[in-house]
Amino acid sequence: MKRRDFVKNAGLSVLGVSLLGPVEALAEGNVTHLESDELSPSASMADEYPLHFIALGDWGRSGEYGQAEVGKQMGDWARSNPNKFVISVGDNFYPKGVVSEHDPLWNFTFENIYTAFSLQCDWYPVLGNHDYMTDPEAQVRYSKISRRWRMPSLYYSKEMSLGPNAKALFVMIDTDPFLFEEKKDYVAKQMEWINTTLANASADVKWKIVVGHHPYYTVGPRIKNYDTLTMRKALTNVFEKHKVDVYLSGHDHSLQHLKPEGFTHQFISGAGSELTPVTDGVPYSKFAASQHGFMYFSVAANKLRVKAINDTGAMLYQTELTK
Repeated sequence: MKRRDFVKNAGLSVLGVSLLGPVEALAEGNVTHLESDELSPSASMADEYPLHFIALGDWGRSGEYGQAEVGKQMGDWARSNPNKFVISVGDNFYPKGVVSEHDPLWNFTFENIYTAFSLQCDWYPVLGNHDYMTDPEAQVRYSKISRRWRMPSLYYSKEMSLGPNAKALFVMIDTDPFLFEEKKDYVAKQMEWINTTLANASADVKWKIVVGHHPYYTVGPRIKNYDTLTMRKALTNVFEKHKVDVYLSGHDHSLQHLKPEGFTHQFISGAGSELTPVTDGVPYSKFAASQHGFMYFSVAANKLRVKAINDTGAMLYQTELTK
């Protein structure tokens, strides 16, 4: 797998091309009704990547610590760039998760922050350590209330089309239990599911993307702490055995692209609100920035592009993986 990196100055914007795609309309008298999918801003854009999504993490602070500014920029970005869904990499609700699917934090921290029409798409979340401090299952139950929150269970998988005979497989894992000995039976069951899901990926799957909260490598404050080393021990051989292309996480509050030894690229998108510092000069670090923002992924059958966007809309970094 080849990689091409492009680093931009913070003040530069991303070059993009918007093309009007085919529009199917239903006529009713003198009124023309567009199909519902065509009402999305993304539906009228096209580029060489069939799939686009935003990745955001560590955001749940009722709009404070830069969350509102990042949310606004996400809406602006998705309005002018194709976007199918949002992945949340956990710590969705500080300081202690939500107490139920009716907790007021759903409004204060989610519904009333990410209000842009362009963000009224599906959101696929995983849980972080803060989400575990009250009722983690409440975030699963909220899927039955919300029009956009899509969390069918604590860990789950989803395939997304990349065109004819091509798919991306997303394996959404529940990492917090890995850190607790008393949850070893739950972890063993989940690990069996992870291995089976990756092993049984169809021949059409061109990219394997695992999403969890805790990174297995980082250049943030947790370079050598128990969380990171535990996930590294649990996941490294699995990723190598099943040729996982990307591990996407949060936990450290920054934007990072890391390439440790082996097959897998680690991306950290944990800059949705409060920030933590990064360390320069680590050999496996391709990019790291302690700036508010999110990551934007574009995926085709033979290439995957990642952009780091800050809260002013500046592209801090981009890289492309190819097959």
